[in-house]
Amino acid sequence: MSEGVERLAGHHGLTLAYDDPFGEGDRPVPEATLRLILEGLGQDADAPPKGQPAPRRMSLPDDARCWSPASLAEAPGWGIFCQLYELRSARNWGIGDFADLAELAAICGRAGADFLGINPVHALFLADPDRRSPFFPSNRRYLNPLYIAPDRLGLDAPAEVAALREAELLDYPALVRVKLAALRAAFDAGTARDGLDAFAAAGGEALELHALFEAISLKMAADGHGAGWRDWPGALHDPAAPEVARLRAELAGEVRFHVWLQMIARAQLAEAADAARAAGMRIGLYLDLAVGEAPDGSATWSGAAAALPGLSVGAPPDMFATEGQNWGLSAPSPTALRAAGFAPFRDMIEAQLRDAGALRIDHAMALWQLFLVPEGASPAEGTHLRFPFQDMVRVLAELSQEHEAVVIGEDLGFVPRGFRGAMEKANILSYRILVFEQTETGFKGLARYPEAALACISTHDLPVLSAWWRGEDVERRREHGLVDEERSDADALHRREERKDLIRVLRRAGALRGRLDADAAEMPPEMLDACHRFLARTKSRLVGVRLADLVGPAVPTNLPGTLDEYPNWRPRSPTDLAALESHPVFAASTALMRQERPRPQDATA
Repeated sequence: MSEGVERLAGHHGLTLAYDDPFGEGDRPVPEATLRLILEGLGQDADAPPKGQPAPRRMSLPDDARCWSPASLAEAPGWGIFCQLYELRSARNWGIGDFADLAELAAICGRAGADFLGINPVHALFLADPDRRSPFFPSNRRYLNPLYIAPDRLGLDAPAEVAALREAELLDYPALVRVKLAALRAAFDAGTARDGLDAFAAAGGEALELHALFEAISLKMAADGHGAGWRDWPGALHDPAAPEVARLRAELAGEVRFHVWLQMIARAQLAEAADAARAAGMRIGLYLDLAVGEAPDGSATWSGAAAALPGLSVGAPPDMFATEGQNWGLSAPSPTALRAAGFAPFRDMIEAQLRDAGALRIDHAMALWQLFLVPEGASPAEGTHLRFPFQDMVRVLAELSQEHEAVVIGEDLGFVPRGFRGAMEKANILSYRILVFEQTETGFKGLARYPEAALACISTHDLPVLSAWWRGEDVERRREHGLVDEERSDADALHRREERKDLIRVLRRAGALRGRLDADAAEMPPEMLDACHRFLARTKSRLVGVRLADLVGPAVPTNLPGTLDEYPNWRPRSPTDLAALESHPVFAASTALMRQERPRPQDATA
């Protein structure tokens, strides 16, 4: 590697090598990767360093601290997580919506919960409904109109909705077709237009461009092009191009419709947030921020994301993905972010906190660095690029204080040394998953869970506890070719040891009484309560209970490493919201949590 490239890489915060997961020392990064990233940053590889150098340390000022309710120090809280789209009710149109969210918030509040957490509800691709992952959005500043509750606008469900309501899996193409048709008819009839001019003016050019993207995307898909702008004719790639201006005039009514959709979605989400607070929650709605955006969506088209060309976000090789991972997300430019005074980052965070009492930041390590992969290359040829950590955390802390919102950082996977300490200093809660909280000697005990953390059994990428007990995740990885037979057999044997050790740790903590058979084919029913009791007795500030652990669905929400081989993001809850409070497992589990972690107002009632 040339000395000049190495010097420039250091200036801009590019890693020259990373740890080999198999103990074979450092893996050097190809010079071609470094040159590509430097070029994207506007740095000539043969010129002196340009711009401000990347941070070398995770130093933070003492005043960059995120908000937390004072009462959590004396009375730690708990809440419930769900995937919003999974919710089933007699009134929704086949997908959980913001009215369901308001109803569930009221139910959880009555049960003693302090928060209700949901998946990211960012705008996806209406013109390509099968692009359904909430973690691969078109634009994180705006909402997914599929979560609008049409009946709250006085709309009657068409006949097709009956089948969508009964289905076990969500049918996204049908949902988009039915809901958009009904909502467009309501808009054309002048429904709920009060305040639209003011909403559009407040949203400014950014909102207008997102709405224009949606209108062009639907037209392009109907004309045989793709939903994403990279598949559009070249004349439409630049929002400032003459052909885009022509379409903007031609599609003015359609653009107005998409602005209206955002207004309605925002109003209904705000109503759900109000319902959560009215139910006595100290935190309220807990929203989720995806780590990035699609390379061909609204955000990159409008230029707000300032993406680095020819690169995407991923992860280096590890024991679970030996060749590394390419997540396909656009790679943001720290140079462009700094040049814009961090306005795009501020606007994005503010959009989340408008209606949130808590925000989970997916892959929180992105505040410090991202692993970038060149297009067409193996993920193993990528490298880390550092970001303006101090500035971004300061913005995050300021907005957290302004909106009185707790911030949780998802710190799973490869966590750089010192990162969790910096998170704690900034009062960003760590994200601790019971099934992952293990050392070489087994599961961690109560005392090993930090105070500045949210603890829970599992996440949307993991099986529910009963399926974990049965080893269904091990079998599914083998079934879909994600691991070979030898690795699968070893994982199955290891799961038996994990069950035994988990029982031991639960008993030692006093969370489980009596002896359980670790070889039982089905999980003993006492295990779920024991795990929740164990987490409730940690010193972690918050504990999350996964709704799917209580009432289903028992099948995975998402099977990482698969696309069309598994119906990711489509399983629906088998339990209607109206039956939730009388469901025996829901009632027992929430009563346990309420007893172990009573809210201050409940403890004195």
